[in-house]
Amino acid sequence: MFFNRQALHLRPDPARVVVRPFKPATEPRDLNPTDRTRANHIVDRVMALDAASVAALLSEVLENFIGRHRNLLETFEARADEMEAAFTGHTPFTQDQRRLIGAYFMHEYSFEAAALFNPSIVAHPDQSGVAEGARRFILSLRAVGEGHVSSLTFRSGLVAADGNVSVDPPARLASIPKVRTPSAEDLERVELNFNPAEDISERVIFPVLPSQSNGVEDARFVEFDERGTKTFYATYTAYTGRSIRSELIETRDFASFRMTPLRGDAARNKGMALFPRKIAGKYAMIARQDNENLYLIYSDDLYCWNGGEAILKPRFPWEFVQIGNCGSPLELDEGWLLLTHGVGPVRRYSIGAVLLDKANPAKVLARSHEPLVRPEPSDREGYVPNVVYTCGAMRHKERIILPYAVSDTFCTFATMKIAALLESLQR
Repeated sequence: MFFNRQALHLRPDPARVVVRPFKPATEPRDLNPTDRTRANHIVDRVMALDAASVAALLSEVLENFIGRHRNLLETFEARADEMEAAFTGHTPFTQDQRRLIGAYFMHEYSFEAAALFNPSIVAHPDQSGVAEGARRFILSLRAVGEGHVSSLTFRSGLVAADGNVSVDPPARLASIPKVRTPSAEDLERVELNFNPAEDISERVIFPVLPSQSNGVEDARFVEFDERGTKTFYATYTAYTGRSIRSELIETRDFASFRMTPLRGDAARNKGMALFPRKIAGKYAMIARQDNENLYLIYSDDLYCWNGGEAILKPRFPWEFVQIGNCGSPLELDEGWLLLTHGVGPVRRYSIGAVLLDKANPAKVLARSHEPLVRPEPSDREGYVPNVVYTCGAMRHKERIILPYAVSDTFCTFATMKIAALLESLQR
């Protein structure tokens, strides 16, 4: 059997927490009069304490939480700075008062308490010290916590020369980035910066734009090569709780990121995946703007996607409801290998594959008549039953390394020999 499951599982860990803004009052620009009143009531209560009580209370907070987070005092001060517009009518604060007030407007959030799923995988930009024949990788994962809020988190790992996969243990701590809006004219393009000295597994990207208020979902990372310059891009779904749109995140080092909304009629839906290089001088994307079929789209503008040509439609029983991509196409000598998902009876999600012509990806050369992987009776239960899903695989020598999620709950891995995989596809 060419599909080799690895004895490796990544499960959600409710002990992993970050501190996030607590919003009896929301961010200053969003405050309504009632929120301002509540915020000021909290401040009034802190200001009524004498200096010794403020110092003792701040010390107690630090003793309770200091081992769970980095740089808590700086975090509290930064939160107080964000709330400045709400603190109208107050005398200047002492440093301890500012820090304590900041603490009252923070809370801990267990970002992967409910689920850790829908992974994508790319080669790590740093391959120093890796044994010959092996490859270090970065895994992105969708984490879900209280309120079904989705965030983006990461792991690092290694594919050994023999194809065995290992994932590095996550760091005990986790953190969110500093957010910057580089242009006052374009408030929807933001930059995120983590401390590069921190382990990649500490970095968690939460919703920062109104379009993402309920989730940053299903990032499909790809290593994009443009004239020898490599950038990691990922399309993802921004979700407000009511509406969705596709957005793009980009990075070169997985420490600094930029998030940008995508424009055009194709970006109004989810499930877009960028090819790893230009084709005939244009960017190329696989998309599903009609919720049912897969389209090939070309664009001169990385941030604008319109129209497209339907190249794949549901054909076999396991995909009669709809089909979609499972990450960016992988370039092989034989063509572009596109992993797909199909939805069948009782909304059962399975993973298949398609081989597209390298020069003209609109031409389908071969296709899975049966799924490569489908929900197994032994592990079909979870947050969303009867689902296997991935947001991207990676080629390593003669193998495909496939991380995939089970029942929208946890992740596992499989490897596939490319030659055998291609033989399984029917022309």
